[in-house]
Amino acid sequence: MKAVAVIPKQPNSAHLVEMDKPNPGDVGCGRGVMVGVLRVGACGTDHEINTGEYGVAPKGYDYLVLGHENLGRVVAVGENVTEFEPGNYVVATVRRPRGTSVYDKIGEQDFTTDDKYYERGISRLHGYMAEYYVENADFLVQIPSAIADIGVLLEPLSIVEKGLKQASDIQERLKIWRPKTAAVLGVGSVGLLAVMALRMRGYTVHGFGLDHREGYLNAELCEAIGATYDSTAETSIAQSTEKYGPYDLIFECTGYSPIIFDAMQALNENGILILASVTGGDRKADQVPSDKINQMFVLGNRALVGTVNANREHFEMGVKDLALCEAMHPGWLGRMLTHKVVGLENFAEAFEILNNTGKYKAIKTYFEVKKI
Repeated sequence: MKAVAVIPKQPNSAHLVEMDKPNPGDVGCGRGVMVGVLRVGACGTDHEINTGEYGVAPKGYDYLVLGHENLGRVVAVGENVTEFEPGNYVVATVRRPRGTSVYDKIGEQDFTTDDKYYERGISRLHGYMAEYYVENADFLVQIPSAIADIGVLLEPLSIVEKGLKQASDIQERLKIWRPKTAAVLGVGSVGLLAVMALRMRGYTVHGFGLDHREGYLNAELCEAIGATYDSTAETSIAQSTEKYGPYDLIFECTGYSPIIFDAMQALNENGILILASVTGGDRKADQVPSDKINQMFVLGNRALVGTVNANREHFEMGVKDLALCEAMHPGWLGRMLTHKVVGLENFAEAFEILNNTGKYKAIKTYFEVKKI
């Protein structure tokens, strides 16, 4: 079978490889599920791995098959699999409990404390940018056929769901927390999914991005789902509070770390800031009013938390939000799927789009491996 792989740490090494077709017996205890891949998302993580920033090949291989955002259809199941049958649509989770951390041992591998972690398509495990894969049934989530067309969005949405679940858990400290307003900083694919998830929870949501509103699809999508959109080129986060008031919750997904300090100052009392960006580099923020921020957080009982990776619970939460959004706003999620690349052999086209997202105005780029 065909797959798209890289040689980790070697810049621009993406290439097509031929691999043996897997089968359910590759997973022990009769729990294997063979999945035919339908769609695979191509995102910033894949771009960064291909530019050599990180990535680890599985043991015994000198290459790593990419792809962690996925949608497939069950082809065959092992003898001890009762929850899936051929024809089911599924999405696989990403991180696996292969380490020594106590969190790996209790099924919370997304909180692992191990330096060596196992993630499909990222670290030590091949990904889903292939024609088929086999996975333990425990790591598959079923997708209703009615929303199969947008199922490839579930993995990035799971990161949002984890962040919102953590916020809810943390705010239980208050006994009563009734948030009403939220700001989403950065309205790329993850940011738009955050806008959606917050709207599904009844928040008044304000989205922010660099681009001007006119002719910007992301801004149009914010407004189409009942949120507002403002360009930070015209209105800073701090200035926006004069217009909208401070926010009970802020979800940051810009990839620009200095904005965090502005966000900290835009929180309401008892508010919470969720960070989803994984920023590289060595940026330093000048003129940070650290005393003011410290005082605001201490005296205002504010909180900050990061979200990365997700476990099965968060994927299942995401399925419900996808279904609810599609019922309330038919076609909205589908508009996020802006750039389709047909066939894994055309991987260079996908990376060209990832390398020049602004030029292509891409929200979500994905491979169509087989038609749904």
